[in-house]
Amino acid sequence: MLLVGDRAMRRLNRAYLNHDRSTDVLAFPQQGDSPSPCPHLLGDVVISVETAARQAQEHGHSLAREMALLLIHGILHLFGYDDTTPAARRRMWTKQARLLAISCKSQS
Repeated sequence: MLLVGDRAMRRLNRAYLNHDRSTDVLAFPQQGDSPSPCPHLLGDVVISVETAARQAQEHGHSLAREMALLLIHGILHLFGYDDTTPAARRRMWTKQARLLAISCKSQS
C-alpha cells in the first residue's frame, strides 16, 4: 500500500487511466507472465490521504475507518471485483461492507 497526496494521485490516475483528476484509491494488479518472487502478491493499492480525509469528514466517520474502507476497496479490485456497472457496484460494495464490518469488529 502506498499513501500519497492528491497531486501524486492525479499524476498516477492520468498516467495509467487517462483520467486527469485525483481519486481516492487506485489498484494496480501484479503484471507479467513470469512467476512473482512473492507468489501471493496481488498488486499494489494507492490511497490519497487528502481525499480520504475529506471523505471521512463528509461521511461523519474517522480517517482510520475511511482508510480501511479504501484499502478493502482496492484489494477487492485486485481480486477482480469491478464497480463500473450498477450490478457490479452492488456486488462489490456489499462485499466491501461485510469486510469492513469484520475489520472494525476485530479492532474493538
